[in-house]
Amino acid sequence: MSPLNSTNIHPASFILIGIPGLESVQHWISIPFCCMYLLALLGNFIVLYVIKAEQSLREPMFFFLSMLSITDMILSTSALPKMLGIFWFNLREISFNACLVQMFFIHSFTAMESGFFLAMAFDRYVAICNPLRHSTILTNPTIAKIGIIVVCRGVIFFSPHVFLVKSLPYCQTNVISHTYCEFMALMKIACAERYTSKVYSLTVALMIAAFDLLSTAASYFFILWTVLSLPSKEASRKAFSTCSSHICVILVFYTTAIFTFLTHRFGHNVPPEVHITMANIYLLVPPTLNPIIYGVRTKKIRQRAVKVFYHIYQ
Repeated sequence: MSPLNSTNIHPASFILIGIPGLESVQHWISIPFCCMYLLALLGNFIVLYVIKAEQSLREPMFFFLSMLSITDMILSTSALPKMLGIFWFNLREISFNACLVQMFFIHSFTAMESGFFLAMAFDRYVAICNPLRHSTILTNPTIAKIGIIVVCRGVIFFSPHVFLVKSLPYCQTNVISHTYCEFMALMKIACAERYTSKVYSLTVALMIAAFDLLSTAASYFFILWTVLSLPSKEASRKAFSTCSSHICVILVFYTTAIFTFLTHRFGHNVPPEVHITMANIYLLVPPTLNPIIYGVRTKKIRQRAVKVFYHIYQ
């Protein structure tokens, strides 16, 4: 514990200790984390490049996939460089303002990722359940408006977190038992009443997660209903193949997100090393797997990516 002067409400900096209980092996843990981070950057960059270069990919699904790739790159970059600095060089200190910025980016872009998953599910719903109106419903202006709404939602709902954290005093310690600045981790070290802040954070997180998850599930329920009623087995197989990649990445994202959310708020008996390791995986695995799954499952992206690498090695 690092004592602070009781008159100093906000410390100049916080100390991130990494993964409690695993300090001796953090340099080994950093290897797969670093590999996943580099793979996430490379994979999402390739997806963006392919979509930009290939005229046939100028479709709503791929526009939303581009937004998701940008979100993934920003989300993982918000946490991983600092995390690797802790693991490799013992750079544990982070300034108070930098901590707030990191917290805002992580929480807001997580909400944006969830929103883009919902947007992609809606696109698949329209394409399969109402294909004749797909091009008229999801026009370019509509796609842009959906993207703006998703971004604004993440910014508006999670901007108050910054002010809530800033309004609390930290007069006992500036040590955060985490690898990055997370809202609930900061709440734990505040030396004032935190009930209102916790309720707001919990309400916002549950509201966004419940709305996105239920809406996404409803979209795929109607998609499944429509697919099963198709007379052609080939059409059913193609529709299932198109949606399976979406379902895979959504399951990965929500499984890790829900586990992290529940253990941080209710899992008091979960060892901290388990929770924090899962919190790190939650920021890394979806951004790493999204381009891989979409690249493998989407024929147009796969073929164009193969062409790109073929020309590079010629």
